[in-house]
Amino acid sequence: MAKFSNLKPKKVLFIATRQIGDVLVTTPLISKARELWPDAEFHFLGYRGKLDMLHGNPNITEVIETSDRPGFGEYLSLFNRLFQRYDLAIVTQPSDRAYLYGLVAAFRRVGVLGGHPQGKDAWDQSKRSKSDTQNAWKKFICMHTVDVDYFKQHVIAEKLRLLEAFFKSPAELFNKPIAVTPPAGEVLTPIIASTLVQPYVVIHPGPLTAYKRWPLAHWQHIITWLVSKGFQVVLSASPAKQDMQLNQDIFSLLDEQTRAKVMNTAGKLSIPQAGTLLRGAALFIGVDTSITHLAAACNTPTITLFGATPPTNFGPWPNGFIGEQPYQLRARSQTVGNVTILQGPGECVPCRKAGCLDRADSYSECLDLLEPAQVIEAIEQVLQK
Repeated sequence: MAKFSNLKPKKVLFIATRQIGDVLVTTPLISKARELWPDAEFHFLGYRGKLDMLHGNPNITEVIETSDRPGFGEYLSLFNRLFQRYDLAIVTQPSDRAYLYGLVAAFRRVGVLGGHPQGKDAWDQSKRSKSDTQNAWKKFICMHTVDVDYFKQHVIAEKLRLLEAFFKSPAELFNKPIAVTPPAGEVLTPIIASTLVQPYVVIHPGPLTAYKRWPLAHWQHIITWLVSKGFQVVLSASPAKQDMQLNQDIFSLLDEQTRAKVMNTAGKLSIPQAGTLLRGAALFIGVDTSITHLAAACNTPTITLFGATPPTNFGPWPNGFIGEQPYQLRARSQTVGNVTILQGPGECVPCRKAGCLDRADSYSECLDLLEPAQVIEAIEQVLQK
């Protein structure tokens, strides 16, 4: 148990140097910190282009952007800007660089520690010893640390536990409804707004990596079924070339009648605009990606298809849930609040590997074998509510 501290910081820096989804899942931590320190000034440091999830967040006074691969000059400028400016740094990612930023910026630090072997690797003592050695200096510079657990601990609980040192009873972190704060919405472009027809379903098929993809023919099946039931379907995607191509490939598989009821917004929406689109949707369907977390945060009924990723670690948080863990590690279908998580078959699910070949461009048999019929059943159950 963390040693209690009655620290009352005037300025706090939150550090999340990863992807946009990793930024979004820090928002319950930020909200809880605001309850704890109502008069403190909160700043946020992250990668340029990854901080749109904080758009309009009422708790953040200043957002500090840095490159994901800064040169010496940018490092120097950033360090000068951060140096001993804060009373507390909250390091929400286990990377060495994030800890160095925290060390430069603040007098005191709390942080997440990663690298601990888990699952089958947990039995390898040499790997555990190496991990402990790598984390030793991080523990030394922190007043409190939290270990990552990719199978048993939800990432929201992991972030909230960074505040354990400031509560006399850690149970206080989880005894109230916990919610993810989405970015403030922005007005949709006139072309998109005028083309939307209620009721509509948003589908986001493109994950960051190939091993989280669901087969194109399965998406074709679901979209055709939704259109037959009277829904307009809105395809969403990031501006990344592979995501836009994926949507175009799905679009090309549809027959002409179905295609007329499908809008492809790939690359046309900012994150705040995506939030606006999601708030008006009857349903969202997507894979394990940041927009799926955004849909759940917008309180939109959300169906998500999970393969290798443990939902107990990174399942979209059902807003208002009270407690540390909403999900089971393995269940073909589970619904908590507004979120339904579907997993494919196989005793290996979830493996937390990069697909069956354990590399970014791999396939995932568990997703390939997740049938459209299972998704349609989940859609019908969600819409009945």
